[in-house]
Amino acid sequence: MSGGATAPDVLATYGLATPRDVFALRRIGQGAAEALGMERQDQVRFATALSELGRDRLGCEGLTVDFALPAGPERVLAVVFAWTGGTKPDPDLEPASRLLLRVRHEPGAGRERIVAEHPLPAGWADGPDARRRVVEALGRRASPSLADDQRAQTRDLITALEETRAQREELRRLNEELEETNRGVLALYTELSRELEETNSGVVALHAELEEKSARLRETSEAKTRFWRNISHELRTPVNAVVALTRLMLAPDSAPLTDEQRRQLSLIDASGESLLALVGDLLDVAKAEAGQLEVSTGPTDLRVLLAQLGAVMRNTGTADVVLLMPEPADLPVAMADEALLTRVLRNLLSNALKFTEKGEVRLEFRVDPPWMTFTVTDTGIGIPEDELPRIFEDFYQVRGPLQRAHRGTGLGLPYARTLTELLGGTLRLSSTPGAGTRVEVELPFTPAALTSAPPPESTP
Repeated sequence: MSGGATAPDVLATYGLATPRDVFALRRIGQGAAEALGMERQDQVRFATALSELGRDRLGCEGLTVDFALPAGPERVLAVVFAWTGGTKPDPDLEPASRLLLRVRHEPGAGRERIVAEHPLPAGWADGPDARRRVVEALGRRASPSLADDQRAQTRDLITALEETRAQREELRRLNEELEETNRGVLALYTELSRELEETNSGVVALHAELEEKSARLRETSEAKTRFWRNISHELRTPVNAVVALTRLMLAPDSAPLTDEQRRQLSLIDASGESLLALVGDLLDVAKAEAGQLEVSTGPTDLRVLLAQLGAVMRNTGTADVVLLMPEPADLPVAMADEALLTRVLRNLLSNALKFTEKGEVRLEFRVDPPWMTFTVTDTGIGIPEDELPRIFEDFYQVRGPLQRAHRGTGLGLPYARTLTELLGGTLRLSSTPGAGTRVEVELPFTPAALTSAPPPESTP
């Protein structure tokens, strides 16, 4: 077996002519694999594959073997078998392919080749010293006999069997650990499943209880709504009768009344109007909670709406309180439910006037498309901070000296917010004790044109 390097990437070249050359190729291949730092099993696989490929091509004319470290991104040790001719059939590459990374046959008109490649170990660093050690290993080519080669193969086989036995023992130990772990996981799964079933049973029971309580709450709410609706209808008839009779007696063509009688009838008329408005509010709240209060949107002249509202509300405050309203020129025509919007603003102004002893109550308006905002501010007593979370509860009234003087139902703010949300807007309130309260009503704004001439403005 002769050898020598022939190219920059080729480390050594050998000729294969006799079975002893094949034995030597096995030894050389294993030595090169060891010098490259391959593990023992990889060394045996590599040497065995080279031996099989060399034995298969033995007898071909001009058979040589090159060991090379080709340049490129893939780090491999390449072994190239080349020959010029012969009568052997195409090589059987399947046995070697099972042991190496890649094996391919490259037929050619003048010289055929088999290229066998195997990956280099990750820890091998290429360099002159490293290549020199591999070349030295390739140069230690003894000429073994058949007996020596068989003994070497026997030693390799014994070593492989010992490694296989050690791996089998390790695998058995790992299987035992895995079985023990599986038993622990199964026990934990069983325990968790039992706890989950118990938890689910509790959740189902709690869900059933909540369903029952929810049904009772719905029934209670429906009963309350029916009560409000029915009592409002029952109250409206006699109140309407009282108001109508009072106005009939106050009419100019009625029988003459003394000044005292006229004053007392005026008080009855005002009280009846207030009671009638309260009954209307109660009925609207009941309808809103039942989902039966409908919004009727149409062109609304805000100048007329606020002028009429100002004329009515100025008579409800004390002489020491000034009610300030927006300038008519600043008020557009907008799409809105005039009746519901009037009730919202009336409730807010009524609250502000009721709890302001002196100073002013101001209604301001601004448009910031697609929204319009009505803001009611006062210089009244304000609301303590600890009372703010409850002011929108039905029938809740803030405790204070003015509350005793101005008794009410506690529905003003909840009613105003309910109607605001029904109109698609939001109501926000802030207050400082002793400084006053500020309420903002933000509603969708859509400009509109009146279909007919607007009624004449009332003078505030």
